[in-house]
Amino acid sequence: MTTHVKPTCGASPLVKEFPEGLPVGDGWVAAPAAEDVRFPYDGTLVASAPVGDTDLARQALDAAVSVRHQVGRLPSHTRRAALLATHEAVTARRDDFERLLVLETGKPLVDCRVEVDRTLLTLLTAAEEVARLHGETVPLDLLPSGEGLLGFWTRKPIGVVVGIAGFNYPLLLATHKIAPALAAGCPIIAKPAPQTPLATLWLVHLIREALHACGAPQAAVQLVTGGPEVGAALTTDRRIGAVSFTGSAAVGHRIAKDAAPTKVLLELGSNAALVVAADADLDAAADAVVRGGFYASGQACISVQRVVVVDAVREEFVARLKERVADVTVGDPRDPQTRVSALIDERSTERVCAWLDEAVTAGASLLAGGKVSDGVIEPAVLLDVDRGLPLWDEEVFGPVVALRSVPDLETAFDLVNDSRYGLHASVYTSALDTAFTALDRLEVGGVVVNEVPGFRSDVMPYGGVKDSGAGREGPRFAIEELTVTRMAVIRPTTNTTTKKP
Repeated sequence: MTTHVKPTCGASPLVKEFPEGLPVGDGWVAAPAAEDVRFPYDGTLVASAPVGDTDLARQALDAAVSVRHQVGRLPSHTRRAALLATHEAVTARRDDFERLLVLETGKPLVDCRVEVDRTLLTLLTAAEEVARLHGETVPLDLLPSGEGLLGFWTRKPIGVVVGIAGFNYPLLLATHKIAPALAAGCPIIAKPAPQTPLATLWLVHLIREALHACGAPQAAVQLVTGGPEVGAALTTDRRIGAVSFTGSAAVGHRIAKDAAPTKVLLELGSNAALVVAADADLDAAADAVVRGGFYASGQACISVQRVVVVDAVREEFVARLKERVADVTVGDPRDPQTRVSALIDERSTERVCAWLDEAVTAGASLLAGGKVSDGVIEPAVLLDVDRGLPLWDEEVFGPVVALRSVPDLETAFDLVNDSRYGLHASVYTSALDTAFTALDRLEVGGVVVNEVPGFRSDVMPYGGVKDSGAGREGPRFAIEELTVTRMAVIRPTTNTTTKKP
């Protein structure tokens, strides 16, 4: 069969395996247009990918609504089997997925390997959670009026789900939406970022093959590509039950407003902070800043962006940090040794460079990096970046770390909280009371002690507060978000028929 996805640039052969067009309904529908996907590192063509429109979005919505009740009634063993079969299929092709992710995201190979690992864990965990999707009994006789009543609640699918993922971890973020929706019995329409549709297209194809093999409708999982107009058509349709979005705060806020009153789950941006206490292991903390600040070339919502160091150890910590930054390997993301490579596109590189220049002009000192070499921003560390500047206040989404020092931990925690974001933060300390104070004080969705704020297991509840979003991901918690409780109250009938003598 021919394909709209034509690989070049040494792309993995896996893009040849799925059919032409977009997976809409129970088949593949021709897309009205195609768009080049280019390797961010050198601009070479990776593939020509199908691009959908609002008509295809509405067609997908109609198909999802038509199978909503059928999908909601799928037996647990069918939903579990489909997820396990997908896990097996992705495992068999993991090397191809890794290579494809490098080419379409420009992310270093080491990070793409982690992405596939986490994708597999999410599929497996969602399959396991199918067996835990149940309700419980409720005592109704706490008042006399409830005597004799039987009460229990169950969980029911919320309905059609629209899942929109970001470009930085396209395979994983799509799986975060698709796997829990399928486990919960919800049809889902996935929309990948326009820059990175390929790995998600392949994932959806494998899931649909698994569904078909299990006797389930392939329309349970669909995918439509396209721009903001496609996203708007999907998220504003009143027939859907929930929207799950990962991306920028600005776009997330607009989706929440336009989709109301539909339930919206938002995993948005951040400017994650790492606090270094006076009693911290400075070597471990310096390693963490480098490891946590520059993985995925800084294009992660919980990568280290703000470092807050207590004055007593500032100079010693800065010296150790400078040594480690010099050892970060920059270059071709296909090289297993590379840790920082090109950002997703030129516009992103230009924005990060502009923010760097603005901070230096305002008085910040450039400790390391910041230059652009062959289109790649060298890992940058800036000292004393003023509050009020984008590099401190906003999400940089690039290989940049900003460091400030404060007199004490109380001031450090106040500085971390002085942000419109609140996703993850971490503290390095050897004192247990400091760790628990951080857990109590830091206004974020997750506090990590003696590890990078970017530490995330796909079995934990993940999400933020403030402008970092609403709702929680992780299969168990996302499944709860995508189901609703249904209460049952039963008064057993009594036989009042009087027997005749």
